[in-house]
This record gives sequence, C-alpha cells and structure tokens, in this order.
Amino acid sequence: MSLDNPKQPLQVSVAQRSAAGVKERNEDCMAIQIPTGSALARKGIVAAIADGVSAAEAGQEASEIAITGFVNDYYSTPDSWSVKQSAHKVLAALNRWLYAQGQKYLQAEKGYVTTFSTVILKSRSAYLFHVGDSRIYRLRGSELEQLTRDHVARISSKQQYLVRAMGIDLNLDVDLKIVDLQPGDVFVLTTDGVHEFIDHRSFVKILRECGDDLEAGVDRFLQLALDNGSDDNISCQLVRVDQLGQETNEDVFQALNTLPFPPELEIGYKLDGWRVEKALHASQRSQLYVVRHEETEKYAVMKTPSVNYADDAPYIERFIMEEWVGRRIDNPYVVKVVEPTGSRNFLYYLTEWQDGPTLGKVIADQAPLDVSRVTGIAEKLIQGLRAFHRRETLHQDIKPDNIILCGDDPVIIDFGSVFVAGVDEIATTFNRETALGTLDYSAPEYQLQRPRSEKSDQFSLALLLYELLTGEHPYGESYQKSKTAADFLSLKYIPAHRRNPMVPLWMDGTLRKALQVNADLRYESLSELLVDLRNPNPAFLRVEHRPLLEKDPVRFWQLIALLLVLANILTLYLWLS
Repeated sequence: MSLDNPKQPLQVSVAQRSAAGVKERNEDCMAIQIPTGSALARKGIVAAIADGVSAAEAGQEASEIAITGFVNDYYSTPDSWSVKQSAHKVLAALNRWLYAQGQKYLQAEKGYVTTFSTVILKSRSAYLFHVGDSRIYRLRGSELEQLTRDHVARISSKQQYLVRAMGIDLNLDVDLKIVDLQPGDVFVLTTDGVHEFIDHRSFVKILRECGDDLEAGVDRFLQLALDNGSDDNISCQLVRVDQLGQETNEDVFQALNTLPFPPELEIGYKLDGWRVEKALHASQRSQLYVVRHEETEKYAVMKTPSVNYADDAPYIERFIMEEWVGRRIDNPYVVKVVEPTGSRNFLYYLTEWQDGPTLGKVIADQAPLDVSRVTGIAEKLIQGLRAFHRRETLHQDIKPDNIILCGDDPVIIDFGSVFVAGVDEIATTFNRETALGTLDYSAPEYQLQRPRSEKSDQFSLALLLYELLTGEHPYGESYQKSKTAADFLSLKYIPAHRRNPMVPLWMDGTLRKALQVNADLRYESLSELLVDLRNPNPAFLRVEHRPLLEKDPVRFWQLIALLLVLANILTLYLWLS
C-alpha cells in the first residue's frame, strides 16, 4: 500500500570520509542510513555527524555513542511519530545518558561531551537538528547556504569555547530547522577541522567541480583542510538529492486498489471465511457488520468501505490508515484489530466484537450517571486516549456513539477520524482527507481552522463526561450554531451542578477548565485533568469567585423578590405624593 511503500521513493547519492588529521586519534564520528520500504517512507534518510570535544576525556566515546545511538534508536521509534518527536525523544535520552556518565568526572564538561548535527530527509522536506559547532550547509544551484549556527562563545580571535553540546547539561537545547527539498540539492556536513580551514568560495568550487563524483568531493575537502593547516580531526559528508519521493496519480491508484471493494453484504453472505450475522451500521462512507468465522466460531466486527468512493484515493488511503493505526495501539480501553486468518480478497478490516451498549445509549437510558461511576469511566478513557497520544496520534472523534461500555469498562471503537503526525509529513499527489469528527463533540479549533492538538481530544472527552453527568450539552444549543470566533467567545458555560446537584463544585470546575473555548486555557495534559477528577482542587472550591446565583440560588431569588417589593413601595409612594 502507498502508506508504507512509495513506488518512486526518495533517492540520494552519498559520500563520507573521516580522518584523524594531524592528531593521534579521531574523536569525530558519523553515519549515513538509507533504509528501504516502509522505514524509508515513515522515517526517511539520516546523515549525522559528531565531534567529540577534545578537552573532554571521553570525547571519542561520546561522539560514537551519540551517532550510533541516534541512528539505531531513531528508526526504532513508533512509525506514527513525526520526525520532530522521534528525534527530540532520542536526543534527550542520549543526552541524559551522556550527562550521567560525565558526572563521574570532577567537571561534567570534561566527561562525555560532543557536538551533534543531523539532517533527516523525508518525503519532500529536510529536518535539521543541531547542537555545537559542527555545521550543515546546502548547495542549491550555485548558492551555498550555512543552515546551522555555531554554539560557541569567542574569547578572542584565536580562542572560543562551546556553550551548547550534548552531555554538558541535563537539559538539551537543540536547534531545529525544516527546509524544502529540490532535486539536485547537496547537503554538506562538516566538523570544525574542515570548515574552519576552507573559505566559502572554495566550498562552492569543490562542490561544482566534483559533479557526480561525491567521493572525490569529500577527499578534496579533507585534503584542502590539511593543506590549509587544519590542526583537528577532519570529517565531511555529502548527501545529494537525486529524486524526490513522488507518486503519479496512476501509481497511487494502483497501490491503493490492490484489493477490490466488497459488495454490499447481507446476512448469511460469506467473505474470506467470515459469515455476516448482523448489520450494525451503514452510512454514506462505510458499513459495519457482525461476522463469525466459519472455522473458529470467533465473532468480530467487519468494516467495509462504501462503493461510492471506489475511485477516491484520499478516502482509500484514510480507510487503510484506520487499520494501520489500530494495529499500533495496544490498550485494554481501545478496540483491537483482528488479524485475518487467511488471505484477504477484498478491502476491509476486522476488530474485536464488543458486547455492550454505546455510551450514547447509556446516556439516553440512564443519565445523569452517578459521579463515582463517571469518574471510573473517565480514568479508563484517559488511559485509552493516552495510548493514541503517545504515538503522536489524535483520535478527533471522541463521542458517546464511538465508545462501547463492556461492564464497567469503556472501549474506544473507531479510528475513522484519526490524525497521525508521521503520516501527515509524507507528501502525496492528492489532497489528504481531513476527516473531522462529529462537530457537536469537536473542539472549537476545528470549526475555526486553528491548530489541533491533544487538547482537542481533551475538550471532546470533557464534553462527553459532562453529558454523562447531566444528560445535556455544557453550552446548550448555541454550540451547534457557532461558526466564528465571536460566536464561540460569546458562549456561556452552564455549570454541571446546576443541572445535577450531585456534581461536586470541584468536579464542575475541572470540567469547566477542560471545556474552555481557548485551548491555551485547558489542562496541559490529560494526566493533569485526571488528577483534578480524582482529587478536589482547592482553586475550584472558592465559592466567593462564583456568581451569587450559583453560590446560593435561594438567597439570590430572595434578594430579587425584596428588590421588587422595595421598587413597588417606592413607586406607590411617588404616585401618592
């Protein structure tokens, strides 16, 4: 499928060389990794270079650990993670290890310290991560541009020292830069033993003269640096973009349509060994059936695409991605994708059969629910959502009908609207579907075309919890009618305890915070929301900050009645006089 194996993948030519130069040992380290298949599509091509700090006693070990550790661990991160998430997580972990090893020395900067620079080519973009004074350049046409800046402090024209590097501090501050790719782009990675001894004009001259012979190019860079008096290790990498990852529309359809759409199924129909027992749901976009395997007697739910979209590449990609995401989420509160027992002859996927009502049915029949029961449901749903978020995936359609209640356990059952950061980075020849969930449960940022985040799922979850506690919407019917920023800002939150007196004030305050129209005012994470759902937050118990109508409705109406009586007496007095 095109999700994993682009027919015309990104292609590069590379060369690299490293030498000790005039020094006794080489403390530089570098690596280039060009994967194939799904790893190329999901993670891209990595070129990385590091210069172990000479003043550090373990500089050589530090550079080797940084390079080998990064290349190995980067490709081990979840496929759904973006390049940024993957690289930052790996670099942070490596830095902590280097820093911890450096604590064995009297001064941390004398321990495991190294520069680190990498360029990751994925789809049609280059992602640069950099710390220290190694450099990354890009030659485009005849223009050579330095894409990184040196993290050094100069004491004099001859003296300088590193202010940022891996292993110096527990917290790592890495520069990130993202640039577009064009065929013919050449990325040059060097350590200071090279670029400190070669001027800009010579850089361009060598790159233009070496042409397709990149090996000759790196040799000339190292030799020129030595000829110009380099007194350090010398290392250089060249990465030339020969072909961008690209698919024609015909390639896309051929890859996506390897399996035909199944026909509309009826009870008793058999498909690849599965017998249709019951039709669950049908919409313009898909159908759901309860099916039973003829040999194992196992029940499952089969989701099939609508024949209305048989020639719609964005729709087919998203349908395939649903199963792809489901296979990568392993959590007791997220429905599991079922592996087909034999060959698959049609496009569909299977999930475990969950025997229970949807939360929509529970709300209709039982709302408002007991507070402790809702808290238990919330805790488990947060666990399920965090399984998505750990893989940098947003669910985007948390609503009552997408959650089955099996006993006391809620199970998220739908992947139809997910957003996967790692997939979104991959360029296509078509406009991807931006599938939105049900607008009644979606955060305002979706309607306003603003950035979505984990806080968007938080909003939908809080809305669901509010509905379980009250049977109503926290903003009433006005929410459905809101289209503009002004509309959303004019919305008034209706306190849950006004609709259900059994809802504690602190829990109401928790829901109010998670349901803020402005995403910046919501909880920073679901774990913070969970803490406030479990434990009363003193900030939400301050009665004096609430309107009198909410603090003491009886007294409020007594005062209104008193004011009306006084107004009538005053009117009567003025009339008689």
